[in-house]
Amino acid sequence: MQIVLLSDADAKQRNKEKRKTMNEIFKPIRILSVIALLALATGCATTSTSRTDMLSAAGFQSLPADTPQKQELLKTLPTGQLSLATWQGETFYVQPDVPNNRVFVGRQREFQAYQQLRLARQISNDNLRAAQMNQHAMHTWNRGWGPSMHNCFHRRSHRRVHRW
Repeated sequence: MQIVLLSDADAKQRNKEKRKTMNEIFKPIRILSVIALLALATGCATTSTSRTDMLSAAGFQSLPADTPQKQELLKTLPTGQLSLATWQGETFYVQPDVPNNRVFVGRQREFQAYQQLRLARQISNDNLRAAQMNQHAMHTWNRGWGPSMHNCFHRRSHRRVHRW
């Protein structure tokens, strides 16, 4: 066993080199994880932002407002929300799509499917936010508790380097 004594300046230089090496190792991993999170966020934002897409996926029928009477009725419906409508004794869920001049109509079964899609989307968004928070926490934790913190606990022995 060989014991080599290093000065404070040598120990600091060696620690600086270790940190630099560790940063070089983890830099590509950090870049890839950020790219993956951005791709995931972009993918989620572009595929499920439209409520009308979810309504279609749940089985709601898209009916055009092709007569003046239907267009007037379309304008009376509250935009951005599902409304209950009763017609000939049956209950329907109705969602207007004024820019495209149409209305989405579904029954209880389609409404339940829509609720399940909304819940799945919410869970997916919550998982994405949790992953982003974990990623952020990991980076901030490494700054404070990284390799340099080891030296704070072993101040007396930082001059000695043991070589086997």
